[in-house]
Amino acid sequence: MHKLTILTLACAGMLVAILPRASASEWNEKTVFTFNSAVEIPGRVLSPGTYVFKLMDSQSNRNIVEVLNKKENHVYGMFLAIPDYRMKPSGKPIVTFEERAAGAPQAVKAWFYPGDNYGHDFVYPKAKAAELAQANKQAVPSVSNETMAATNESASNESQMQNMKQAPMQAQNPSGSESEVAEAFPAPANTQNQSAQNQASNESSANRSENLPKTASNLPLIGVLGLLSLAGAGLLLGAERALKATK
Repeated sequence: MHKLTILTLACAGMLVAILPRASASEWNEKTVFTFNSAVEIPGRVLSPGTYVFKLMDSQSNRNIVEVLNKKENHVYGMFLAIPDYRMKPSGKPIVTFEERAAGAPQAVKAWFYPGDNYGHDFVYPKAKAAELAQANKQAVPSVSNETMAATNESASNESQMQNMKQAPMQAQNPSGSESEVAEAFPAPANTQNQSAQNQASNESSANRSENLPKTASNLPLIGVLGLLSLAGAGLLLGAERALKATK
């Protein structure tokens, strides 16, 4: 009976293995970073250690990044970000840093999930963004200090996220002037065309999906596979009994 049990469990394992499964890490782009020295994120400094970065709302065109400790039981805050583009995606997580004043901790600029061209460029408080823009000779996205102050440990509810997404953003320029984010960080031309193609493809897929019967699902496949597994187990049991009878 021991062999039958093993074979039955193997059949059940095959059933689970072939069913579609959603990956939480891909959906929220969960990324783990270990810093050997202190680093700065908008509005606070992280001590050396291991941290988790992930998206709170990956469907938003203005990403909200959540930063947690290694065990994910302590939230350091939620932070606005804008898309950052790389020509060649990397197979490993990447974090980039801003230039900083002497003696100051490195300021995190952006992070990229493995395989993605688009990463998440952190939005800094206005004063800090102006300082980083001058040091790096490039624009830095910013929000008011009041908005940044709202990104605290308790800022984890839906209404807070909505307020953050609606907060006005500006770009701080190296000259000390301000400009619109879309003007300071234009999307590459080739990605604009690709975005339009992807949108058209998604709309076409959505239209096809609307025409499918409402009952379409994986349940029939699961039922068939379950019956096949039971039938296989029954055949094995019958074969074992027949073998015992001949002895």
